[in-house]
Amino acid sequence: MVNWSSDAVDARERFSYWREVVCQTVLNVSTESPPDNFSARICGRRFGDLRFASFDCTGHELVRNQRHVARAPEDHYVITLHRRGRSHFSQGDETLSLEPNEIAIVDGRLPFRIAFSEPVSRSVAVIPHAMLDARAPWLRSRPRRKIVSMSPFVDLARRHLRLLTGDERVLSESEAALLADNLCNLVALETAGDLSPGRLAPELMMEALLAFCRQQLHNTELSPQLVAARFGISVRTLHLRFQTIGQSFGRWLLENRLDACSKALRDPRQTARSISDIAYRWGFNDLSHFNKAFRARFGARPSEWRTRPEQPS
Repeated sequence: MVNWSSDAVDARERFSYWREVVCQTVLNVSTESPPDNFSARICGRRFGDLRFASFDCTGHELVRNQRHVARAPEDHYVITLHRRGRSHFSQGDETLSLEPNEIAIVDGRLPFRIAFSEPVSRSVAVIPHAMLDARAPWLRSRPRRKIVSMSPFVDLARRHLRLLTGDERVLSESEAALLADNLCNLVALETAGDLSPGRLAPELMMEALLAFCRQQLHNTELSPQLVAARFGISVRTLHLRFQTIGQSFGRWLLENRLDACSKALRDPRQTARSISDIAYRWGFNDLSHFNKAFRARFGARPSEWRTRPEQPS
């Protein structure tokens, strides 16, 4: 992780300093409309062809024009999450407004303009075209997409972007590659549009099923029938999908609920919650069954687990 901040630079040099840092960290672009009292901060990391960055800055514009494209071709998509503030994207004849918690996918091979009219915070992932195109070939003809804040997989996509771009955790190259791979799957699922789940590649269908089940772990009504109906497949097909990951639906559901409870019991922010409250919150409706299953999985009763010092991994 490499950090840059305009705070350490003379006020008269901050904007030109930012221009150099942005070009080096993300894409070959120019910056325009320098405001008064400009300030900015970047945290960036790189793993081979993968680049990730977190930005905080006051209002200005980023421009990638034909000269930039010719001088430094970029065979990448830019996946950007707005954490705070608003912006306006333009690419070709299309324009796009981005609100907080929304995600945009921009084609780095083509010219674009991004205007920040107010202070913003962003998380950005620069992903090779081949990596995303393999999962979402429809993006080749529809190069820019927006994932709104209420879409089914946006929470998971946001979490992946924050992990990849945050400075609170050191990532290995293998961890970054796995997170980026999962992010591409989530983007593919979100941008599939009218493509029915049954027409998705099998691995994407499995990602969609798991993502939906993770979101519904708290739902005591979560069942093979409910999930199959949600995706328009038969219950038999659902069970066959879970077999591909070496799990039954019931076993996967139990283990993931138990894992969620184990983390909640160790979470200092949840010390006021009772064990039964945590169990019910994560979809268990039989406390005796929860206690037996928890002890079988973790070798300790929930109360012991809560007070036992966490072992280093």
